[in-house]
Amino acid sequence: MARKIPLLPLRELIVFPHEVVPLFVGREKSINALEEAMASDRSILLCAQKKAKVNDPRPDGIHTFGTIGSIIQLLRLPDGTVKVLVEGKSRAKIGRYIDHDKYFLVEVDVVEPSAVTVEEEPELAALMRSVQATFENYVKLNKRVPPELAASVASIDNPSRMADTIAAHVNFKLSAKQELLETESVRARLEKLYELMQNEIEILQVEKKIRTRVKKQMEKNQKEYYLNEQMQAIQKELGSQDEFKNEIAELEEKVRRKKMSAEATDRLKKELRKLKMMSPMSAEATVVRNYIDTVLALPWDERTVEKLDVDEAEKILDQDHYGLEKPKERIIEYLAVRSLVPKLKGPILCLVGPPGVGKTLLAKSVARATNRKFVRVSLGGVRDEAEIRGHRRTYIGAMPGKIIQGLRKAGSANPVFLLDEIDKISMDFRGDPSAAMLEVLDPEQNQAFVDHFLDLDYDLSDVLFLCTANSLHSIPLPLQDRMEIIELTGYTDEEKGKICRQYLIPKQLEANGLATVEVTFTDQAVGELIHHYTKEAGVRNLERAVGSVVRKLAREYIKEGKKKKAYKVDVRTVQRLLGPQKFRYNVAETNDQIGMTNGLAVTIFGGDLLPAEVTVSAGKGKVTLTGKLGEVMQESAQAAVTYVRSRSLSFGLEPDFYEHIDFHVHFPEGAVPKDGPSAGVTIVTSLVSALLQVPVRKDVAMTGEINLRGKVLPIGGLKDKLLAAFRGGMKTVICPRDNEKDLQDVPKNVLKALEVKLADTIDDVLRAALSMPPEDHPNAPFRKFMSGELVAGPADWRAVAQYLDERRRKDRAAHESEHGPH
Repeated sequence: MARKIPLLPLRELIVFPHEVVPLFVGREKSINALEEAMASDRSILLCAQKKAKVNDPRPDGIHTFGTIGSIIQLLRLPDGTVKVLVEGKSRAKIGRYIDHDKYFLVEVDVVEPSAVTVEEEPELAALMRSVQATFENYVKLNKRVPPELAASVASIDNPSRMADTIAAHVNFKLSAKQELLETESVRARLEKLYELMQNEIEILQVEKKIRTRVKKQMEKNQKEYYLNEQMQAIQKELGSQDEFKNEIAELEEKVRRKKMSAEATDRLKKELRKLKMMSPMSAEATVVRNYIDTVLALPWDERTVEKLDVDEAEKILDQDHYGLEKPKERIIEYLAVRSLVPKLKGPILCLVGPPGVGKTLLAKSVARATNRKFVRVSLGGVRDEAEIRGHRRTYIGAMPGKIIQGLRKAGSANPVFLLDEIDKISMDFRGDPSAAMLEVLDPEQNQAFVDHFLDLDYDLSDVLFLCTANSLHSIPLPLQDRMEIIELTGYTDEEKGKICRQYLIPKQLEANGLATVEVTFTDQAVGELIHHYTKEAGVRNLERAVGSVVRKLAREYIKEGKKKKAYKVDVRTVQRLLGPQKFRYNVAETNDQIGMTNGLAVTIFGGDLLPAEVTVSAGKGKVTLTGKLGEVMQESAQAAVTYVRSRSLSFGLEPDFYEHIDFHVHFPEGAVPKDGPSAGVTIVTSLVSALLQVPVRKDVAMTGEINLRGKVLPIGGLKDKLLAAFRGGMKTVICPRDNEKDLQDVPKNVLKALEVKLADTIDDVLRAALSMPPEDHPNAPFRKFMSGELVAGPADWRAVAQYLDERRRKDRAAHESEHGPH
């Protein structure tokens, strides 16, 4: 039977029949609904909201099943809210909502419980007993439910009332309770209730196991703590506690004697006061003692007596290293100034050069020459800023950074500190280590360097920092700005030979047990090792090759019973011991080639010949670049093609020649990456040679970049490139005129063997490199160009425009004669 009744939406609460609940009501609509119920028969429908956070729910946000309740008591509170006590009476289902402004008014159908008795259905009685027994078990496990409730439930005869009473007191999810409320069948409701209680009991049993296990563990910890306290009390009575006191007294004495900054002394005194108040077994005490030991171990005032004898230092550097004149000269300058200015802020020298040229060994020699301690820190792969600045003490396992650790290891406040491979620093989400190095390597700031672990100012101004790197491009510019860059170029073959005979061979004979045996390397054998068994700018692999030869000789020496007293190593011996030749330097071609020019490049192995090949074929103007070229070389090739197209009339080519052919520019040894701004003139020369079918001289090598106006731009690494040309048998080298100043660094024997031509424009390069005499070429403009009579200029563009206009007129006339007027 339908009836009209006010509706009270509930948040996260479901009221069952026969349940008495107190409610606090604050929403205006809900208070109006309560007032309307009090004015009539005190009946109100209690339904749960689907979403509890909605403050003003709509009808579709309220469940359709609810409980008709009777208001027992209503009390208005001072803050405007209403406290009401409601008793659930019966289930009801909302039929429809009746429009009302002040509150929800609904028409409901009352759901009466089925009139089933226990006597009529024995199966229902069994189900009731199971539910009752399960509820008793639940009450035993859940301490929040009063035990008297189980006895109260046992006295209920009505199965529907029993189900509702239990559902109201068991801690189910809201959705499960709503499902029980909407289940009209008593049997189905009891079965669902039994299943839900079984799940809850399983959860409660697991929680009980966990609580028991945790309680046992707590009891064990409390027992251990109690025993430890007893043991400490016994030790204290026996006097063993004095050991900790003695240790603190010893630390206090060290702090008193140690010469440190005032800030460091005050900090250690505070830490010692904290340590006295701590238990010696606590973790915090270990952290404090570790900090005190670290600060005391640092060389705050310990310095070695610096040797400032310039002549002695120069002798030591020459003794340890052959060549490297510029780095040695700069170090001698530093020592000379240091002898005049006692408090000189340490310079930051960065030695940049290819692997194996002796950068690290040079740093060790500086330490020996100045009588300083030497410490080396490798920065390769460092990605965390904390590795430079240290970790804060709040972290477990915190430690100082590499700078402070290095000084602690050196035991001196003025060592030679080598920062090896500074170009290999990387960065990630933990910070940028190179930014932390800015303070370390700035003479204006490093007198108050702060390590996060120490949290104290530490003076680094007396440290002589030396850095090494293989290249500059990966070092951030602000970091480069704080260092004095000294470039170390690769060794010449002559220098490698002298280093090999004076240093490497004696060293390897000593290391491999043949110092007492006379082993002689011929000059040809050393040259064979340099040219065909190593390919590098330095001498590291050369030392390995010498060591391999010496080890094999040692094996033969043992096999022969240690009787042979002398060995002569010539070219045949090297080839017999080391096998076939591993490397070859690029050398000149036997004949002049069309479209092939000898370029010069600097690689990690030093200078090398880098031929550039160009072929042209029928096509539509496509340019193909191969040889694993980097972006810079690809741009050089594009600029070269554009320049040749712009100079077409000077070379006797039609202005649209490129529309009918394809270009292929190739650099051999495609597996080796190539990049750098020095291949422009080489590509232009090969292009002109291929287009005009003019050979390029086989004994000419060149280097230089060009712009779109044909000017030859300066390049780097001229010394290494000239050495490569010298090794490759070149007779002439063409280089930019702006690089004339770099010729003073080239060995005199190399300059004597090579004719170096300085070029201002690409015209100078072409006239020196192309081998066909001008009078032999059928192209008249090219003959004038080669003889210097015709120089390209703006007139070329007017000529190109005239040519294109004339061609368009001819094409139009041919079309009209064939197809008629357009």
